[in-house]
Amino acid sequence: MRRSRRKVTNRLKVILIILCFSVIATGLWIGLNNWLNSPGKSSQTSGTAAGAGISTADEEPEQAPVADPIPAELTDPEKLKSSWTEESTFDGAKAFSDFAIENKLPNGASMLSWIFRYNTPLKAFTPNKKDKIEFGAGSEYSELEGVTAFRGNNYRDNASFGTRTVSQKKLEIVWEKEGLGAISAHNSYWPGTGWTGQPLLVHWSEDVRKLMNINSEMKAKDLVEVIYPALDGNIYFLDLETGKPTRNKIEIGYPIKGTAMVDPRGYPVLYTGMGINENNGKFTEYKYRIINLLDQKEIYTLFGRDEAAFRGWGANDGSALLDKKTDTLLNCGENGLVYRVKLNTKFDKEAGTLTMAPQITKYRYRSPYNDEQGIENSPAVYKNYMYFNDNGGTMQCIDLNTLKPVWIYETGDDTDATTIVEETEKGVFLYTANQVDKRGEDGKNPYADCNIRKFNALTGELIWQKDYQCVYNYYINGGAIGTPVLGKDDISNMVIFNICFTGSNSDGTMVALDKNTGEEIWKKKLASYSWCSPVDFKSSDGKTYMVYTDFAGYMHLVDPMNGKTLDSVSLGQNVESSPAIYNDTIVVGSYARKIFGVKVR
Repeated sequence: MRRSRRKVTNRLKVILIILCFSVIATGLWIGLNNWLNSPGKSSQTSGTAAGAGISTADEEPEQAPVADPIPAELTDPEKLKSSWTEESTFDGAKAFSDFAIENKLPNGASMLSWIFRYNTPLKAFTPNKKDKIEFGAGSEYSELEGVTAFRGNNYRDNASFGTRTVSQKKLEIVWEKEGLGAISAHNSYWPGTGWTGQPLLVHWSEDVRKLMNINSEMKAKDLVEVIYPALDGNIYFLDLETGKPTRNKIEIGYPIKGTAMVDPRGYPVLYTGMGINENNGKFTEYKYRIINLLDQKEIYTLFGRDEAAFRGWGANDGSALLDKKTDTLLNCGENGLVYRVKLNTKFDKEAGTLTMAPQITKYRYRSPYNDEQGIENSPAVYKNYMYFNDNGGTMQCIDLNTLKPVWIYETGDDTDATTIVEETEKGVFLYTANQVDKRGEDGKNPYADCNIRKFNALTGELIWQKDYQCVYNYYINGGAIGTPVLGKDDISNMVIFNICFTGSNSDGTMVALDKNTGEEIWKKKLASYSWCSPVDFKSSDGKTYMVYTDFAGYMHLVDPMNGKTLDSVSLGQNVESSPAIYNDTIVVGSYARKIFGVKVR
């Protein structure tokens, strides 16, 4: 009996020991398998990096996103000094010739391009299905009422919102925000607001407005907020109705020339670049800032000094776009890079919290036409196609879902004016015009043509071209600097451009061209040139009007059917900035170091 019991007991012990070892081995195998298949350990033999919404060979479980690191900030003034005249560097450590992609394009040209995940070069880029970009029409861009980006949307076709009744055909200044400052930098003086300098006009939802650090008086009203970055290094927040401050200004400390962007989803986020990195002998990093408008603190910063860029000049005058469906920021820099940033945004209205974990993919190229790098205009987008021009005279269309060029065109000169997209039953078209810069430098030509062009947006085919001779002027360029008016409704047959220096280095010409043929409908001589982007708006009776500003400091109300000036008001000094309109109120700033609210009566 005892021997039998011992045998049974020993068998039970052996079975229990085997079971314990089996459980331990299974746990170890599961843990090792998960570790090997984590994003940090997955294979990248295809040259496509994990993270930032980029797919690998096998789909992996979702991981909490981690923001790309922000580079260490330089403080040495000598290393921070830079100039827009410095030439780009295409060799050395940043060349990455083994990762260059040779693109054969429809016009027979060949262009090299590169793709970087943060600063690691890739062989290819393929986003996950959920991260594939496909914008809708411009009218679908923003969920907010107002003007939330330069020219309002991804088509860049208007900076007016709402309704108004125009009966007197008069302009009246109803408020002035005084006290803007000025900065001396880069051997120049930067007062008030500059180019492109369009304000943002935002009608916040009540629940978001109450979360933000807006003062109590403004928080209690149905607020439309003016958000205006300025040349004095401050971002101003004003009430559209009165011009009074809605909250404290944000002190950047360095000139902001371009137009900011508010998150079109209605999230309290502001995106803005810098135009100059000097303030009276003090230098800083060029930064593109993402700012939390709950507390006005920076969430994230992209440096213009980018080790992936061929060009060292890091300014950013363009206005970015945001794809709501994929949570993706799209921006172009004067360093020559295009940024596709997966933001990984989390906005909790109930908790009043906002976080982001930006992950950056970059597109870089070297044009076969010219080695001048830098993108100063704002990108326009149709579906997954982005359009922009550069300082060297290359216009291109890139596919945002492959980060490869679709077509390119040699424009012949620098182009700062933003391209406009027009979607019609007959097709999708682009309107653009260059300036007179490279063709006149170093005494090459005292005159050159501003080339106004219409393209097929999908193929790059030139449909028509209209030329206007301009005087070459160093630094303050002639030609088209402002973005045109794309005619709608009763002026739907025309596109309107303002052209600088058509007779001297102080005058200009405004022209309305037939969209189909490029022929002149009307032509208007301007005594003072205009860098602004004119804005069209419709009255309640169906009649369209237009406003623009000029070098002499005036805002003009124009009948776009014939170009006739209906009224003008003085804004003190040169107005390079472009107006924006909410209902019957026009807002713009000037060199007079003021921001103006102007009613159209």
